[in-house]
Amino acid sequence: MSGGPFDGKAVITGAGKSQVGRRLGRTGLDLTIEAVTRAIADAGLSVDDIDGIASYPGPGVPDLGFSGATITEVRNALGLRSRWYLSSTETAGQIGPAIEACMAVTLGLANHVVVYRSVWESTAQAGAGRASVLFGGGALSGHLEYTGPFGALSAANWLSMPAQRYMHDFGLTREQLSAIPLNARANAGLNPDAIYRDPLTLDDYLGARMISEPLCLFDCDVPCDGATAVIISRRDAAAGLPRHPLTVESVGTGMFERATWDQRVDLTTMAAHDVAATLWEHTTLGPADVDLAQLYDGFSFLTVIWLEALGFAEHGKVGPFIEGGERIALDGPLPLNTSGGQLSGGRLHGMGFLHEACVQLWGEGGERQARNSPEVAAVGVGGGPVGGAMLLSTR
Repeated sequence: MSGGPFDGKAVITGAGKSQVGRRLGRTGLDLTIEAVTRAIADAGLSVDDIDGIASYPGPGVPDLGFSGATITEVRNALGLRSRWYLSSTETAGQIGPAIEACMAVTLGLANHVVVYRSVWESTAQAGAGRASVLFGGGALSGHLEYTGPFGALSAANWLSMPAQRYMHDFGLTREQLSAIPLNARANAGLNPDAIYRDPLTLDDYLGARMISEPLCLFDCDVPCDGATAVIISRRDAAAGLPRHPLTVESVGTGMFERATWDQRVDLTTMAAHDVAATLWEHTTLGPADVDLAQLYDGFSFLTVIWLEALGFAEHGKVGPFIEGGERIALDGPLPLNTSGGQLSGGRLHGMGFLHEACVQLWGEGGERQARNSPEVAAVGVGGGPVGGAMLLSTR
């Protein structure tokens, strides 16, 4: 254990996931309670042991299904007596509340914090279409004042532009990019909870319809209904619990430039690069020590960005690194998105990656278990102007 920003005091003691599927017809609160109670039971705790709760994004989100349940709804449903609680969108990506929960337990503000993320977009938006997960209609604001008049209302549009620039500057090809969704689908085929499990070939990928060039259908994540949760505990409060606690070695929270999609000094970088810089500042571990990566794939190009931001490949050289998919396969040196990620497993919006990292470090991945017996996992969540990262270990 390297000490890190929490001096080894923040650990993960349990993880849970609800049913995941397309148009399940269940409410967001129902799915959330299922995931939360499973995580509590997984940690060997009772509801009465939980004295903290945190979630993303909190109330007031206009998009249907983007938020499954607020912490107020979950607290009321379970009768939680919370010493500490938080929800926000202005945090280090979708796992920002998990990072802040680590601070809370380290400072002694809580003993056991349940952190969750839930979505039910597939059911909530049935029949209404899905122009953008970040734009609920109405008046244009922020950068949408400039992109909206051109019909660019979706993150697929906003990300296709830096993807084109990256391809132009560094020679990334669509064949190389295909390694991300092809690897995700191969792993999803071994995950009974994944949305899409049928084999996906290179020909399938190259023949798929374009969504926003160079991003095709298989470069985009899959809306679904589902929830994930983890329990973050103070190490001394975890004594005697059934699971071996996972140590939070470090976290990445940086944002060095304006929070914009298109105004970086280097348009081939994103907030992920700032996040990664702060992650490695707080630990003696480095990229070479990481056995497993769970990296955001709301769009495949975001995974490219995370791979180089975290130092697994040099800037501009991710194409050769992922080409052919051998390095990122389950039996490769850096197994990637072992559950199928969001491209095939389902868009659980960030927290699914943290859940899967826990499953893998506990050796419970079943057929999709990484072959290298991982002891250190990197989790990178978010895209464009937001992001957060966590480094976990079994130490």
